[in-house]
Amino acid sequence: MHITGRCHCGHVTYEAELDPQRVSICHCTDCQQLTGSPFRVTAVVPEGDFKLTGNPPKQYRKTAESGRGRLQYFCPECGSQLFVNGEGEAAKIWGIRWGSIDQRMELKPQRQVWCRSAAPWLSELAELPARETD
Repeated sequence: MHITGRCHCGHVTYEAELDPQRVSICHCTDCQQLTGSPFRVTAVVPEGDFKLTGNPPKQYRKTAESGRGRLQYFCPECGSQLFVNGEGEAAKIWGIRWGSIDQRMELKPQRQVWCRSAAPWLSELAELPARETD
């Protein structure tokens, strides 16, 4: 599937070819802190299927709970979290943050990881009152 995407302000843009089966939810504490939400959704693509089309993002290195170095990429203008990859062989795989993908509503997560850190109330979301808009 061909996708396009951007940060919130449009400074950083990209395109990629991705397999919709490679979309997952991560409940790790790093993802919770980075998003300010209970989980993050990421689409994984090989580096050859990913291309920056706009300005470059900024990055910083974070050592994950697994001990692996993870490079976090974000917009230098608006701060939107955009991508993640690793070091060495792991640099060949890019994780694209679901919220930055223009076609995100077509991408349903296929698995969940780091569930031991999942917020215990997630299974109760369907019980909450819901409105179409605020």
